[in-house]
Amino acid sequence: MTLTATKFTPKVMLSAPRRSPGVPSPSGKLALYTVSSYSFDSHKKSSQIRALDIDSGESVSVVEESGASEPVWLGDDEVLYLKSGDNGSTTLVVRHLKPDTSSYEAGSVKGPISNVKVKKLSNSTIAFACSALTTPDGKLYNPETEKKPQSSAKVYTSLFARHWDAWNSENTSSLFYGVLEQKDGKYSLRDNALTHALAGTKLSSPVPPFGGTGDFDIGPAGLVFVAKDPELNAAIYTKTDLYFIPLETFTESNPPAPQIVKTPGLEGYSNSPVFSSCGRKVAFTRMRSNQYESDKPRLLVVPDITNPDRTEEFYATKDGHGGWDARPDSILWSHDDAKLYVTAEHHARTLIFELPSTPSKATSLPTPISTPDGSVFSFYLLPSSTSTPTQNANPNNLFVTTTSLIDNSCYSITSPSTSTFTIISSASKQGKSFGLTRSSLDTITFRGAGGDYDVHALVVRPSTFSKNDGKKYPLCMLIHGGPQGAWQDSWSTRWNPAVFAEQGYVVVCPNPTGSTGCGMALEDGIRGEWGGRPYNDLVRCFEWVVENMPEVDGNRAVALGASYGGYMINWIQGHPLGRKFKALVCHDGVFSTLNQWSTEELFFPIHDFEGTLYENREGYEKWDPARFVGEWATPQLIIHSELDYRLPVTEGLAAFNVLQAKKVPSKLLMFPDENHWVLKHENSLVWHREVLGWINKYSGIEDEQKLAEKVEGLKV
Repeated sequence: MTLTATKFTPKVMLSAPRRSPGVPSPSGKLALYTVSSYSFDSHKKSSQIRALDIDSGESVSVVEESGASEPVWLGDDEVLYLKSGDNGSTTLVVRHLKPDTSSYEAGSVKGPISNVKVKKLSNSTIAFACSALTTPDGKLYNPETEKKPQSSAKVYTSLFARHWDAWNSENTSSLFYGVLEQKDGKYSLRDNALTHALAGTKLSSPVPPFGGTGDFDIGPAGLVFVAKDPELNAAIYTKTDLYFIPLETFTESNPPAPQIVKTPGLEGYSNSPVFSSCGRKVAFTRMRSNQYESDKPRLLVVPDITNPDRTEEFYATKDGHGGWDARPDSILWSHDDAKLYVTAEHHARTLIFELPSTPSKATSLPTPISTPDGSVFSFYLLPSSTSTPTQNANPNNLFVTTTSLIDNSCYSITSPSTSTFTIISSASKQGKSFGLTRSSLDTITFRGAGGDYDVHALVVRPSTFSKNDGKKYPLCMLIHGGPQGAWQDSWSTRWNPAVFAEQGYVVVCPNPTGSTGCGMALEDGIRGEWGGRPYNDLVRCFEWVVENMPEVDGNRAVALGASYGGYMINWIQGHPLGRKFKALVCHDGVFSTLNQWSTEELFFPIHDFEGTLYENREGYEKWDPARFVGEWATPQLIIHSELDYRLPVTEGLAAFNVLQAKKVPSKLLMFPDENHWVLKHENSLVWHREVLGWINKYSGIEDEQKLAEKVEGLKV
């Protein structure tokens, strides 16, 4: 499944094959992944499960059938995957990779399951774990067989009433486990049944709305998982605890009660629990604040999971701030458990850091190991017993999946000991399939508004750019959401800077106050400053670009943003910077901060606006874009979706109503079937058409395109 294009357009980007992270086989000779693509001719999506030969970089199709998903290795040449069945059931299918072999069913579950993990227990048994929705009485939920109510009414007496893009129901996410047994060369699910691990506990895992396999792990000692504190209001507090369920055989029909892992002084999000190679230790992260979703995660280890009362923190300091000014995320143990490999953001990239696995031995801050350009998406340990020609004999080589601003999927082998890497496969040939190269990318640094910090920004120029031709390109400023987020050197099909650059813009993506990856001081500086320091950083960015980048035409500038970036577009609209732009685009933005309590995760405004609406109304009013609607004058496109419960559609309607009443050129684009993100291929194509059409009209690029088409027509 390949695609080659001479120009990178929205349709090219959306049609391009999308690969999942590669997962190496037990021997390290193959890597398993899924790939999907969409055809705008047939209006259909196709998908495959494929196996990559790590030495040659060649791949073969393993499974190509509708409803197949979530492949995992059972052995070096056997793959298990899920297949949707009749009446909402799920079939466990095993496929042998040897030629002339057929697949077979290993079991069937009477409902939808997902987030599969397996762990080999012996030569003939494999522990199996997954997640699924359960009913209030603890039974597996199946929407196909559930009795339909006669009324559509919903009644709530506690939060959440709705979350992300769905109204909450009584059903909750839970974990299940079982055993796959091998007999006569075939695996089968023992008793064709799974055990509900959290029955009767009031605990729910993975944590909605985005929890997945990163919320739990499976090891020879049992299960570890994170779950919200059932005694706290989930909409107001971020606290999630780590729990351990001891299991000896994974055949226990009545699992022991979950044991909480104690972390004194840390009461925020717990994430990324991972068993050590020996299965006795667990590493994970946890935040300190129980009302700050973007607090700094602290890296911790449980030396002996059978004693969950004892944890050790890496780089702990007496003041509680922690000595490593980074945000550790994914975690991997070395084969001998002596080292940890941890991902963290660092100046617009996600990198892998190596450190000792014992906190007392971590006496110096970790440094990143070398990986391909871009950001690490996932990484796995390769086996130490064997090596292929591509791999040296280092026992801790990593199979790494990265993406970048020009490459949507790259698989490589990285050696931590030598900090070198070898690229195995790039889905877009490192951007060449899209007509993109690294030469179009750049970074700039300018002094922030506070005067004592620097602000970094990514820059993407058109692939046809030449600094010697004297041509000026209109500025396209992209403002990221979050606000605790960042533009990264990574791939996106929703906000891809290269799509805008290929229209003929110099695209600048600043990471102002509130951004992650540049230290917690910059990130935390946005609290109580939504329209303050970040706005002034953007003013500084605009001024720096115009003064220092001669290829940029600041008189034809446009600005776009989504979520918090959409808030900032509305804020800019009412302030002097708004008059510097020819056009603005606001996607799912905030019209009024006084409406922030119409959101679902209330801990977010409580933290960022320094209190509740009734305790600190002045803090909400201070940064309210609606206070300045009298100044709104720049043409603006408003985009909003009806399933966006984080920022309800009325925020977009209010902004559009103001613009129309003031007779400011404006347009409303609404999606009834999308949430905070526009994900459907056909909708995304419309999104890009409207967005690019809007900014091209006001920047003058539309006239340039028409002139070029006219000249080309005369040549013909």
